[in-house]
Amino acid sequence: MSLGITTLIAKTMIATHNIEDISFEQNQICLRVDGQTIKLPISKVSRKLESATDIQRNLYTISPSGYGIHWPLIDEDLSVDSLLKNI
Repeated sequence: MSLGITTLIAKTMIATHNIEDISFEQNQICLRVDGQTIKLPISKVSRKLESATDIQRNLYTISPSGYGIHWPLIDEDLSVDSLLKNI
């Protein structure tokens, strides 16, 4: 009889960004990231978000590292770094 042993190695995730808030105002996505407020036209950020309903836009998850944002109802992922390059 063989005993299988699984070793788990804990990895420490280093936060890239501190995403404090995400909201939508008219045709803009508003992000509060690293203490600053950023507003970008949704049309420049994502076609999926542009055509999404309010419910679809407001249901999102932020990665533990603060690197990305995921909208599961429309299967959209955006990196915070790419959003910050658009400001």
